[in-house]
Amino acid sequence: MQVKEVKSEGLSHELEVTVPAGEIKEHLQTRLQEVGKTVKMPGFRPGKVPMNILMERYGRAVMGEVLENAVNDATAKVLHEKKLRPAMQPKIEVKEFDEGKDLIYKMELDVLPNFEAMDVKGLKIEKPVAKITDKEIEEALGRITAHHKGSKKIEGDRASKKGDFVVMNFNGRTKDDGVEHDGMKAEGHKLELGSGQFIPGFEDQLVGHKAGAKIEVNVTFPENYGAKELAGREAIFDVEIKEIHEATDAVVNDDFAKELGFDDEKALRDAVKHQLESDYAGQTRLKMKRQLLDALDDGHEFDIPAGMLDAELEGITAQITQDRKNDPEAKDEGLSDEDKEELEIIAERRVRLGLVIAEIGQQNNITVNDQELQRAVISEAQKFPGQEKMIFEYYQKTSQALEQLRAPLFEDKVCDFIFEQADVAEKEVSVEELLKDDEDERLDAAKAKKKATKKSAKKPAAKKSAKKASKKSAKKAAKKPKK
Repeated sequence: MQVKEVKSEGLSHELEVTVPAGEIKEHLQTRLQEVGKTVKMPGFRPGKVPMNILMERYGRAVMGEVLENAVNDATAKVLHEKKLRPAMQPKIEVKEFDEGKDLIYKMELDVLPNFEAMDVKGLKIEKPVAKITDKEIEEALGRITAHHKGSKKIEGDRASKKGDFVVMNFNGRTKDDGVEHDGMKAEGHKLELGSGQFIPGFEDQLVGHKAGAKIEVNVTFPENYGAKELAGREAIFDVEIKEIHEATDAVVNDDFAKELGFDDEKALRDAVKHQLESDYAGQTRLKMKRQLLDALDDGHEFDIPAGMLDAELEGITAQITQDRKNDPEAKDEGLSDEDKEELEIIAERRVRLGLVIAEIGQQNNITVNDQELQRAVISEAQKFPGQEKMIFEYYQKTSQALEQLRAPLFEDKVCDFIFEQADVAEKEVSVEELLKDDEDERLDAAKAKKKATKKSAKKPAAKKSAKKASKKSAKKAAKKPKK
């Protein structure tokens, strides 16, 4: 096998590989031997068909597989011998290939950059913590009551109207056969008229009636109704209105808590506090992780494989474009030059951080095991009630989707490892400060960094000093990350 280096510029390489005709013949004979083990031909037992007959009968048919195997084997040998670590799958272009002749193909690839991961031991990380006060709990309860109306039994003898709540007994049956199905009967059920909780037409027929009224409600289940045995069918419900309540502002008390499924008001308040603590803890981790990623980004300066950058940028751009299409209020004006600059900065940062995190993980033997991956699949399946089996099968059959689950798990495990090595100091902050979105500030800092990098790249004489400064900033970042 001969290898000719056509181009080598930075991380980009172009090689011309020649595989001798003799090696191609060996690949061909190996494949034909496999075919001969199962092929049935008159006068020969399976596995005993002569090679010359197999060559004549099946030689041309298996040449595509032979080419693929020869290219894969040769490429693996070239990468090993030249100690090249491809950043992505190499691009292959076959230049010459025919029976009895050498195989000549061109291989283009970007290699992973060689860099030394910064020392994360003692890295200073600020842990912002916001205390849960009575004010936050009251505000959270206020948001809950805004979505859950209270009610009180009406005084007098007026008829029901939209917006009222009726307490009713109902018993239903399908019209064509008179059969009572599950879910068509209840006692003491409380329903807000006009809320759309029941199938179309049901609530409208309860408007204008007084407590004690008995009504026959006729409805048709929608074609797309969840219970297939009822979809599209007509039904009759015998309804008795027991009480009519008018809507009031919800009051946080034991009764309100019980309506939400809690034992009493204290249990509701405890649940709200627990949820706030969980939400704030997630925000605290997010802030810590952003500090960590900023420190890793500031502490490393190396060339990025063009193919990886292009692929990441393409993925981000496609997502932004799709989001705009799905937003009815967004104007489809395309991406501005400023948009493209920001997306390129984001893509470059993501690729660099991905390489750094992978290197730190590899150095410290951090992996995602099968049990952790399985839990992630289960978590994804739980997001789609009733479709769990389909989700499991999707991940079993789609290795790429499984890897997309593995990547964030791996990143979190590496971050957890660094947090254990880092010098983490708690800082009490207000809720507003904890929840503040600082993405714009971080993007401006990334823009400034990129401009500074471009400026120094234009001055060859300053290259050496810039490199020293980069190392110095890496050491500094290991002690105190930039904010």
